[in-house]
Amino acid sequence: MAGLRREELAMLAGVSSSYYTRLEQGRSRNASHQVLDALATALQLNSAERAHLIRLGTSPKRRPGTPKPPTEDADPALLELLAAVGDVPVLILGRRSDVLAWNSLGHALLAPHLDIAAPLSPAARPNMASMVFLDTETRALYLDWPSKSRAVVGNLRLIAGKYPEDPLLAQLVGSLAVASPEFVSLWADHRVQPCATAVYELAHPLIGKLALTQQTLRSVEHPDQTFVTHTAATHTAVAGSSAREGREGREGREALVLLAQLVGTAQAEADNAVQQHTQQPTQRRASERL
Repeated sequence: MAGLRREELAMLAGVSSSYYTRLEQGRSRNASHQVLDALATALQLNSAERAHLIRLGTSPKRRPGTPKPPTEDADPALLELLAAVGDVPVLILGRRSDVLAWNSLGHALLAPHLDIAAPLSPAARPNMASMVFLDTETRALYLDWPSKSRAVVGNLRLIAGKYPEDPLLAQLVGSLAVASPEFVSLWADHRVQPCATAVYELAHPLIGKLALTQQTLRSVEHPDQTFVTHTAATHTAVAGSSAREGREGREGREALVLLAQLVGTAQAEADNAVQQHTQQPTQRRASERL
């Protein structure tokens, strides 16, 4: 909190300045909930930030040699839901923002330059956090990229606080820190931000500009997995957008309809090409018998 000295924070939390310093530096993991709650109040943290602070202050120290976590597979129930909402762009993300599955519209909206089958192979799965910082097409997709990047880092910091011993998560953070100075700057800010609902303006290469509401829903059976939907926004978060309310929603819906039509046409052409390819050997054998 700006203007509040370390000694004043320690006094508000009812601890010594030296003990607060150890907490701040991560050298003490046995703080009581009362102390951490008092610190959160003094720092005027919101509910997500408060929970993050308490998790960090009470989690056990990281143990060396933590085994590699198992490969993530999309929750079958989420896959059924994904198949049922074919007219809405959807992604299923894992703990570390890996794309475990997407429908054809989700792929066409957010990553048409990638192979649609990429999520099927754990080694080739796209990672949305990495794409936002390191993939030029994804970066160009978001008109307000700074807002999107802050949200990605804020959520990633929440996950890192929840799973401090996940070596793959640490590897992801490390790779982003090496490759992106912008990520380093945002990560050093220490802000947390849960992914819930947000409005983003996109500049799509096929359907142009549109405003979409991104909603992140969490699986009860697999709480590490999220079901991320994109629907037409009724307004944008951009300055001066109040006069455009309603029109943005219509334009967004029309753009998604157009995207669905393009996806359907491309799929039909692909199916037709496969059908012709499989028919050619049969036709050749028939002509040879004549």
